[in-house]
Amino acid sequence: MNKALDNEFYQLLHELQSVDFVLVELNLYLDTHPMDANAIQQYNHYAQLRQKIAQLYESKYGPLQNFGQSYSSTPWCWNDAPWPWQV
Repeated sequence: MNKALDNEFYQLLHELQSVDFVLVELNLYLDTHPMDANAIQQYNHYAQLRQKIAQLYESKYGPLQNFGQSYSSTPWCWNDAPWPWQV
């Protein structure tokens, strides 16, 4: 069963992808610069921002990850398509 998707669905996914990109880049930088307090502060800021965006997304559109990584709503909605990675 396909869900009806509004503009906010795509906006939140885009924000998550953008923040995930920043987190990957900061993670790679910190692997070689582990004492950079400014980069650590930025990483923590974006990690917290990602958590907020993901919680908002999941409250409206269902879980982003399975196997206990995200809470599920009622009714069980993993069979609803499209899934975040299919968009």
